[in-house]
Amino acid sequence: MLDLLPVPVAPAEPPPSAGELAVFTASIDSAAAYAAEAKSPRTRAAYRAAAGAFADWCRSAGHPVGLPDEPASVAVTAAYLAAMADRGAKASTIDLHAAAIAFAHRAAGHEPPTSAEAVKAVVRGIRRRIGTKVTRKAPATADALKKILRKIPETLVGKRDRALILIGFAAALRRSELVALQVSDLERSTEGVLVHIGKSKTDQEGAGHTVPVPAGSKLKPVQALDAWLLAAAIVSGPVFRPVAKGGRVGLVALTDRSVAQIVKDRAGAAGFDASLFSGHSLRAGFVTSALEAGADLLKVMDVTRHTQVDTLKTYDRRAQAFKNHAGKGFL
Repeated sequence: MLDLLPVPVAPAEPPPSAGELAVFTASIDSAAAYAAEAKSPRTRAAYRAAAGAFADWCRSAGHPVGLPDEPASVAVTAAYLAAMADRGAKASTIDLHAAAIAFAHRAAGHEPPTSAEAVKAVVRGIRRRIGTKVTRKAPATADALKKILRKIPETLVGKRDRALILIGFAAALRRSELVALQVSDLERSTEGVLVHIGKSKTDQEGAGHTVPVPAGSKLKPVQALDAWLLAAAIVSGPVFRPVAKGGRVGLVALTDRSVAQIVKDRAGAAGFDASLFSGHSLRAGFVTSALEAGADLLKVMDVTRHTQVDTLKTYDRRAQAFKNHAGKGFL
């Protein structure tokens, strides 16, 4: 009898209004924007370039890839990575391109061809044949900085470069962190300056870090910073800026490439091989100098903001290379 009873029918939902559709569309766009923020701007730029290079190669080889609708095949992906190796690309560059291809496919809702065992085998073979050794730049240690600083003139540009090098070193900053530094990020203390860092490579969610920079009695980073800010009449905005001919200080920040070039140029002027230095030399130099001086590893990590002790082992091996050497007693 229950089967004969009428089944109540829910009233039909009215179609969404134009306003509701607009809100929904905006939410979809917002979700896409948030998803894009899952990677840092630098990573997104690197992935875009790598994915573009892959698409260009596919077209030239007669195998166009039409993401988001048409994914790349396993065979084509493996051939592309092998072609990169044959052209002399480093293992780290090939890994980056593989990651970019995987990311692009996942974003389009496809299973990445890089997940296939055939592609993984190609990557393993490439790494085994060409090696995975990373070309490391020379650390700008405290001793090296003393020589570099002696060759920097007391000009406006010289004051900027001196401050940039010393703050980058003393706070173990990355290039991106140096150029992002604002006057409002500097908190004065009787013992030095507290540098407030927003987003960084190891802090993509922007929890923030504060790095103390002591006034110092030898390199004197805070003194160099104050001399630059005073000479450039900078009271707000970016700390490190370009200086045009005639001494006009720009309103925008230096680029991260400019930081690398400044370090190279100043190292070269001091008699070092400029090709061995980069923007990362400042950060690496602080770690190496601190470990050579016997600083506690955890105290070093407080400054560098490394999250894994293993990351510092490379620097520690260099710093301790000749201490308690096996051949010390007979060489």
